Amino acid sequence: MKLIVGLGNPGLAYSNTRHNVGFMIIDYYVNKYGVKVNKQKFHGLYQDLIINNEKVIFLKPQSFMNLSGEVVKKFVDFFKISVDDILVINDDLDLSLGKYKLKSSGSSGGHNGLKNIEFHLNTKNYKRLKVGISNDKKIDTKDYVLGHFSESDLKVLTTVIEKTSDILDDFFKYSFDKVMNIYNTKGEI
Repeated sequence: MKLIVGLGNPGLAYSNTRHNVGFMIIDYYVNKYGVKVNKQKFHGLYQDLIINNEKVIFLKPQSFMNLSGEVVKKFVDFFKISVDDILVINDDLDLSLGKYKLKSSGSSGGHNGLKNIEFHLNTKNYKRLKVGISNDKKIDTKDYVLGHFSESDLKVLTTVIEKTSDILDDFFKYSFDKVMNIYNTKGEI
């Protein structure tokens, strides 16, 4: 069983904000299967699918970003999911818009959602798909990540979201190391 966690903030006010890239990717991916992430459990919205004969849970924590780890931990414990089978999708200020990076472990890089997941899972050794949102140093970081994408940025992001769908397809077929080798050499749309 795999757990795919898209990070974001709940509520309409936060839809299409930079911090909600994880939610956007989860929604796009499950939509390919004709379903929505609309089941509720442990303060999270989720959907489970069978992909390549394996159960996969797609999760959008409905706590705010800084408390995402609490929700993830409850799902991990309830469904008895190994940390090796978790992939967290998050926005990354240090990557330019249009770029992405897969990591098998590492620090939070200052991302509060990742910090909270690390705290609750008691490890930094979980897989991540980091999606670049750029960083405008002229805007306070909190205001920037909670800001909405411009129309031109949304066009770039849509292409990235489509590419992440391919990455997820391969994640369900191959080892994570192989997927990292395939996609990290490209790293951008």
